Amino acid sequence: MNAGEGVFALPFLLARIFRPTFLEVFQLDNLQLGTLYSTYGIIALVSYLLGGTLADKYEPRKLMGTALCLTALGGFFLAQFPNFNQLQWLYGYWGFSTTFLFWSAMIKATRNWGGTSSQGKAFGFLEGGRGTVAASIGALGVFIFALLIPEDVISTSFTQKREAFRTVILCTSVMIMLVGILVFLFLENTKLGDKEANFISHNSFQTIVKVSRFPTVGLLIVIVLCAYCGYKVTDILSLYAAEIMLFNEVDAAKIGSYQMYLRPVICVLIGFAADKSSSSKWLVRGFGLLLCGALLFASGRVIAPLSGFFIFSLIITAIATYGLRTLYFASIQEGHIPYAFTGTAVGIISVVGYTPDIFMGPLMGVLLDNYPGILGHQLVFLLLAIFAFIGMLASLRFRALIRKIDH
Repeated sequence: MNAGEGVFALPFLLARIFRPTFLEVFQLDNLQLGTLYSTYGIIALVSYLLGGTLADKYEPRKLMGTALCLTALGGFFLAQFPNFNQLQWLYGYWGFSTTFLFWSAMIKATRNWGGTSSQGKAFGFLEGGRGTVAASIGALGVFIFALLIPEDVISTSFTQKREAFRTVILCTSVMIMLVGILVFLFLENTKLGDKEANFISHNSFQTIVKVSRFPTVGLLIVIVLCAYCGYKVTDILSLYAAEIMLFNEVDAAKIGSYQMYLRPVICVLIGFAADKSSSSKWLVRGFGLLLCGALLFASGRVIAPLSGFFIFSLIITAIATYGLRTLYFASIQEGHIPYAFTGTAVGIISVVGYTPDIFMGPLMGVLLDNYPGILGHQLVFLLLAIFAFIGMLASLRFRALIRKIDH
């Protein structure tokens, strides 16, 4: 399941860790980068839904291995530093390769592993493993980048930065290709019962309609959407470190990388805690913590030279964000959605739940470019606070609905 983060390293992880450098070497502004994310999100929108029914028909091993190899090929093209229009096509391609074949298959395989009583643990280890991979790729990327540029980062030429970053991209692409091959060879098959396979293969549209009517699906859509907005905001933390905390590019990239080391610890702990009580209870707590972290940044008091306060605020936001990522699909079991429809349910939830891939990038870009300095960052985190509050209300309603169904 560590492949679950590798597939997203090229479209998202590198830009998250190296955002100031990424913008410079590709000659983009924040709005243009956000537009690339929107292109990805629009293609993913359809891919999530269709990929959900596909995951209920075919083995995860074949779907996930193919997705990883196709995504890696896009990385070799990225290393040629395509222009903005070419990048649009590339991000659209990645929107297909990382979602249509990969996403629902990964979630269904994880739910299968967790059984009926260990969903929190299963998704905790999934997200923890993804976090370990993200942190490892990030740390390796920062190491390679720092190794290839002079010690005096400020005096580094554009060409030197570009060639160093090209090496980072190529190394990442090779790693993803290797992971894809390993998935083909070693990921365990999960077998569907004949009745389940026959029903789903002949009734894909009817299955989508049926699953969309489950009462907990609508609430999970809102929960995933609000939680994913929090995750998208982590894209700008390295930029915040550079622009507001006045870190140099290497140190800002380290902030983007180091925060990811929190992810495996948080995800595993939250997963075990959710199995001891309930995922819905921890969803409420997670959104409450995300609201606090967002308000700290939105207050405008997280500024240089208060590095300690910045790290504290970052940790709070990271704990909430990564905890919520562990919980929202772990809640499918608690939401009384049958296992046979897991792939379809994930597809339906993801179609709307991951729309922040479409609108959050451009929206953050507009705010950051039109309101330079700390004001733009404050507005982004104020927006996050609103989503955190809505997510908390949806989680409370989800918890109440489950209690009603159980009784």
